[in-house]
Amino acid sequence: MKRSLDILLSLFGLIIVAPFVFTALILVWLEDRSSPVYIANRVGRNGREFKMIKIRTMIVNADSNGVDSTSSNDPRITRVGKFIRKYKIDELTQLINILFGEMSFVGPRPNVRRETDLYTPQEMRLLLMKPGLTDFASIVFSDESSILADFEDPDISYNQLIRPGKSRLGLFYVYNHNFLVDVFLIIITLINIFDRKRSLRLLSRLLSSLGASKELLQISSRKEPLKIMPPPGSDMIIKSRNT
Repeated sequence: MKRSLDILLSLFGLIIVAPFVFTALILVWLEDRSSPVYIANRVGRNGREFKMIKIRTMIVNADSNGVDSTSSNDPRITRVGKFIRKYKIDELTQLINILFGEMSFVGPRPNVRRETDLYTPQEMRLLLMKPGLTDFASIVFSDESSILADFEDPDISYNQLIRPGKSRLGLFYVYNHNFLVDVFLIIITLINIFDRKRSLRLLSRLLSSLGASKELLQISSRKEPLKIMPPPGSDMIIKSRNT
């Protein structure tokens, strides 16, 4: 059922978004006359790497500095890229990955190898499923770039502020996913583009109906500032990506 939904929605989605994607690709190319497509290596199901297709929103060779997390004021983001990222247009090309079976509409977001190498044994369960275009964490942390703004090391800040809650929400999805949950998450994701407060309220209701803990409900509400925490399965705060 999940794969059938992925195929049908990705085919329909590609037809609907084609004009927006085509326009974005032209605008990116006009800005610097370089390829508007960015192929990102990501870790998928069972730890296998795949090529995730994105619309390029940064300068050419932006990943050469080894920084994987992106803040909203990252100087590598182009002028056109800022607009594209704001409305998540750069993610639309991942419908191709879904059609090819490398991703699903709903599932834990794929990460780079440098991050999955840091996963605790508990977090490794996130790799039991195909990565998705959206899930609980994608909605809760859709403002990830704003959260990381002004931090000297966005990668470490990501691991301290975002990864703990993101992984907990991702694991909750792994243990509680079903067809209806996927449908609700797709709908809430669309609402989140235009009305974030409403989407967070709806998400909290969905989590509550599935028996989420108070900790998860507090994280998902985003009513309080994020706190530095260890990732699930560990009692140590991440201070370096070398450990």
